[in-house]
Formats: sequence, structure tokens, C-alpha cells
Amino acid sequence: MPSSETTETTETTEIDWDALRSAARQAAQHAYCPYSGLQVGAAALCDDGRTVDGCNVENASYGLGLCAECTMAGQLRRTGGGRFVAVACRSGAGELLMPCGRCRQVLYELGGPDCLVDTPRGILPMSEVLPDAFGPEFLPAH
Repeated sequence: MPSSETTETTETTEIDWDALRSAARQAAQHAYCPYSGLQVGAAALCDDGRTVDGCNVENASYGLGLCAECTMAGQLRRTGGGRFVAVACRSGAGELLMPCGRCRQVLYELGGPDCLVDTPRGILPMSEVLPDAFGPEFLPAH
């Protein structure tokens, strides 16, 4: 497995990470977060060149809130489908935020093991962000 430095320099040369991070921060500005006060935005480059984004949407019944990555997944499907290639998550202030466990699973499902994620350790593939992931390949054929 290549190091994160190698991954960043060889696999992300076509990805404008600054633009993706900026799109995530802009999406965070639309968050509905009256309970936590934490604005979260996510933006993804798709395999057809589109960028989709999402923001968190909280709920008075805390457990029913939606993470930014989940609303971004809805945008992916609503605007034509495809696959995530690269994902950045940011707060409204621009701070790097990592997807929670549920969202890592969503990103794996819609981007696969090679989808790149902006992390505190650098740009990493989902196979390192969510090692030993459970994916569609483990489900019985239907």
C-alpha cells in the first residue's frame, strides 16, 4: 500500500483539493444546526466531473439528524448518480472534519475502496479510512 504522501502526489494530481475544500466550507454555511452549533459541509468530486455537496441537518430528536455526507449522497443520486472519487469535509470555519462511522460506510458504498478522502493524515483511500469494510460484495447475489 502506498504511503499517504505517494497517494497524494500520484493519485490526486487531477483533483483540485482547494476547490473541493472550499465547496465543503460553503456547503457548511447552509447547515441547520441549532442544537450543536457545528456547521458541517461535505463536497465530493464525482466520476463524471460533477461536484456534489451537502450540509448537516439537525433535529430536536438528536438521533434523527442527518450528516453532511448523507445529504451529499442524496445529491449524488438526485443529480444523476455515479460514484464519488474524492471527498472533503469541513466546518463552517474551514476546519477539517472526519466523517463519522456511518458516513464512512456511506462513502465506501458510493465511492468504493479507492475513493480518496481528505484526512488529518493526508489524502487517503477509503480502504485506509475504513479498513476491512463491509460492502456490497459481501451480500448474497439476488
